[in-house]
Amino acid sequence: MVASTADLSAPRPSTLRTLCGLLLALGGISLPLGHWLDELAGPGHVIVNELIYWALVVAVLCYVKGVERRPLTSVGLRRPSWKDGLWAVATGLLILVCLGLIYYVLFPALHWSESQQFSQLATIPYALQCLIVVRAAVSEELLFRGYAVERLQELSGSRLVAGALSCTVFTLDHVTYWGWHHILVAGSAGIILTVFYFWRRNLWASMLAHFIVDGAAFLLG
Repeated sequence: MVASTADLSAPRPSTLRTLCGLLLALGGISLPLGHWLDELAGPGHVIVNELIYWALVVAVLCYVKGVERRPLTSVGLRRPSWKDGLWAVATGLLILVCLGLIYYVLFPALHWSESQQFSQLATIPYALQCLIVVRAAVSEELLFRGYAVERLQELSGSRLVAGALSCTVFTLDHVTYWGWHHILVAGSAGIILTVFYFWRRNLWASMLAHFIVDGAAFLLG
């Protein structure tokens, strides 16, 4: 059975704690670390960048358990069912179809291209590309969906507000590297992933869907 909310029985943290948690989650992941650390300068830069993001993931999980004193189910980390897995695969494929239309139909019509960005990422060793894809699926779904969506909904009392705010930050977060035209790419993927999370309320399924998209885009090319 799909959960309609994260954890209605769990104690709610204070508004201040929730705001601090949101600042940690959304503020932390939105920092332009790749630019500051010159991520593409070499494997060592990539590793440092990735370690910082993993540290942020651990910090948010510790914040949920230690500061908010809430279970990890409050951010969607509950055991997935086989239906969650199947729908995650279907959602990942749906996003890939949407992105294919954007990249191969809309972008050429508008004379836009992201070939330079993809070429730069291709210079990273394949093993590190795999690390980036896994980390992106875990960190972005935990911070933008699992934590931000749940806490924003608690604060606002509205799924629409929570989904819109988290999706907006998610979309703008990708502009630093990819450019403003990437709003179409990140925005469409973000909307589908957000709707999927609201539907299944299972963070593992969201991570799988995200991994399928990034894996197909960056590891199979």
